[in-house]
Amino acid sequence: MPDDHTQRLNKYLALVRGISRREADDLIAGGRIMVNDTSATLGARIGPDDQISLDGHLLARSPIPPIYLLFHKPVGYVCSRRQQGATPTIYALIPEQYHHLKPVGRLDRDSSGLILLTNDGDFAHTMTHPSYHKTKIYRVTLDRPLAPLHQQMIADFGVILEDGKSQFGVSRVEDAPHTYEITMHEGRNRQIRRTFTALGYTVTQLHRTHFGRFAIANIKQGAYQLFDMHPSTRQ
Repeated sequence: MPDDHTQRLNKYLALVRGISRREADDLIAGGRIMVNDTSATLGARIGPDDQISLDGHLLARSPIPPIYLLFHKPVGYVCSRRQQGATPTIYALIPEQYHHLKPVGRLDRDSSGLILLTNDGDFAHTMTHPSYHKTKIYRVTLDRPLAPLHQQMIADFGVILEDGKSQFGVSRVEDAPHTYEITMHEGRNRQIRRTFTALGYTVTQLHRTHFGRFAIANIKQGAYQLFDMHPSTRQ
């Protein structure tokens, strides 16, 4: 049995680098990780006194706890670390102590709603990889009413885009004109906007309310909320 004071190397790398364990295994298999000046092997465990380096650069050994954050992104910000022209990034609204966290499930500049941020690469992988089929729900307003034929086309048959078929659930929101609830399990770049554009509509508002089991609830625009993730619930 492994020593209680040791941990899997790939788990340590995932937390330190903010990547998934699969990506950590790729680093190990590629010969980029050294443990005490010896090339690391897949499945290796490390102790508190071991020195770990990536591409010759020593990595920190202090414990790095996973952090999970729900953020209500306003319109006018990009989900990027670098500012794009005059457009600010979401990190301008988040305290500096969380700037090392990576966004999970991006929204474009003109969209608002729920974003997750974390340094847990495994969690990010399970939330975004298509094989996990995480449900995402959006509230979308169009420039005019959606024709019933187009609504049925999107939901039942899909719309062919340059990167493949786009298909998702569409239901009318009764308390707002030209507004629809979109339910989908994928999330290609600007997929919702491109789908409606292909049918001759313009999306005037796009707001994500749910991502997997997480909901934006009462988090105000530009505000965030920390949450805990027990290991058994990370899927």
